Amino acid sequence: MSLTIGNLSFGAGHSGSAPEPFNAIDGGRLAGGEGSHTLHDVAIDELVLASDGPIAGTFVIDRPVVVGETITGTLTIQARERIEGRGAMLRLVGLRLDEERKSVEHRDSKGNVTSSENWVECHGRLFIEDPYMEPAIPAVLEVGSSWQGRFGIPAPALGPPTAHLGESIIAWALEARWDIPRGSDHFVAIHVPVAQHPDLLRAGVGRQGGASLLDAVSVGDAVIGVTSPLPARAGSEILVDVRWPSAPKGNGARVELHRRTNAPNGAEGIVAAVAVDPATLSGGLQGVPLAVPPGTAPSFDGAGLQIDYVIRVLIDRRFMPDTAIERPVAIY
Repeated sequence: MSLTIGNLSFGAGHSGSAPEPFNAIDGGRLAGGEGSHTLHDVAIDELVLASDGPIAGTFVIDRPVVVGETITGTLTIQARERIEGRGAMLRLVGLRLDEERKSVEHRDSKGNVTSSENWVECHGRLFIEDPYMEPAIPAVLEVGSSWQGRFGIPAPALGPPTAHLGESIIAWALEARWDIPRGSDHFVAIHVPVAQHPDLLRAGVGRQGGASLLDAVSVGDAVIGVTSPLPARAGSEILVDVRWPSAPKGNGARVELHRRTNAPNGAEGIVAAVAVDPATLSGGLQGVPLAVPPGTAPSFDGAGLQIDYVIRVLIDRRFMPDTAIERPVAIY
């Protein structure tokens, strides 16, 4: 039962879901009240269910996985009961999981709205399901039997990389899956972090290259430069030079790193900010440090999602709208 007063709901009991093998925390953890951001408290590796069915498995991946390279490693499986499948194969699967705003209105017999409810649910879909015939995983296993094999499969050629956008998630997993007749498929799986390849950004693939990799970008009579290496690595500092001859007077000013995303429940956010004296902007500032937090989602566009970053220089003007200039910047 739920109680609704105006637009506020109590005890609604909503739930979210994600497809196998990302269904480890299906249910109430993937839903929240109006205005909430449920995914902010969900770690990507929590999503992956290690196994389903009477079988145990271990994946050992040789080295960190990067977009466009090869995933190599060893798979070991052991049957706790007899497994009799029509087939078995290794799969690389990619998940897109989004927060979605939901609402419902309740009406009386005359059609008048008596109450309404607003909430957030998270739902996912597999946007890639790539099967591989090698290694040849046995479809039939006797109880207690084990098998081990090496694998080498391509990581996604152009991405997208693994990313936690806050309001959406891109995740990858390797799974060995058995097709079980007249029953649910069995699988063993592991979360595989796929890092963005800096060379992909440098090559201008997708929408992330171009001006985001330039040392200096002109904005009217202003120039915003970056003297640290680009694309910028998460966990590093971006060093910013600013020269804005026509900068207006103001009560204060900031150099900011902003993120922008097209996630359905997403919002623009400030990743880092440094206060500066607005009077110094016309003559030029050098080496303003913007700290990129470890774990910051990389610049990418793929699976219908996009995340971009800009360096913004903002002047706070009293009793007037703020004035700002900006340039794009790439992060991996």
